[in-house]
Amino acid sequence: MEDLPLGFGMALAQRSEAMQRFCALTDEEQRMVIDHTHQIHSKQEMQAFVDHLANHSAQG
Repeated sequence: MEDLPLGFGMALAQRSEAMQRFCALTDEEQRMVIDHTHQIHSKQEMQAFVDHLANHSAQG
């Protein structure tokens, strides 16, 4: 997880559900999520993305 973008890592650290969901992904899935974070340009967008990741876990 050393290649996590800083903002994404900080947002994950604030949402344990999202962190657990992200850690449960395959390496390829994690890479796809990380690639998507490069398109996010604000703290609010990143928080919304991480919230979605956490909520997806609750539904899945």
